[in-house]
Amino acid sequence: MGTKYQYKRLDNNNFTGYSLDDFVRHQTVTECWRKIAGDWKLVPNVYEENWSQVQCREIAEDVVHHINLDQTGFGVFDGGRIIGFAAVSHRIFGAAARYVQLVCFQISEEYRRQGIGRKLFSMACEEARRLGADKLYISAHSSKESQAAYRALGCTPAEEVNEGLAAAEPFDVQMEYRL
Repeated sequence: MGTKYQYKRLDNNNFTGYSLDDFVRHQTVTECWRKIAGDWKLVPNVYEENWSQVQCREIAEDVVHHINLDQTGFGVFDGGRIIGFAAVSHRIFGAAARYVQLVCFQISEEYRRQGIGRKLFSMACEEARRLGADKLYISAHSSKESQAAYRALGCTPAEEVNEGLAAAEPFDVQMEYRL
């Protein structure tokens, strides 16, 4: 499971604004979780999510900016190509618990369901612990597949919702992972 790939902390030597040029962020969504009258329900919501090359470069530049400033990034490489990446914020927040945010967590489409995400997630969790957090906070995509993946990793609905993050992505499901 994911042993033929290299897992590395991202830095300026292995990640640039062009590193995601071959990354495939594609997802066909048919159903999403929505809170309706206080209960989570799976509702039809059909669309396709695709990152263009412009979006890939914007996201890569954002990752480069933050790994030099206030986030720790991790990447999974197949040879020289990045096939998965994640970033953890250094900012601790929360009243009842000490949270740090899993800012991004992506696996290129053709590499999904191989255990790569699980290993990458565990690296993010180790970093969150090192930073002094009790929990990892995730503003997670509400699609049926994304939610199933986060739940398979052991994530649960956030006990303490970060209102700023929830307002920024109103359709996301606010989740946490106890470290």
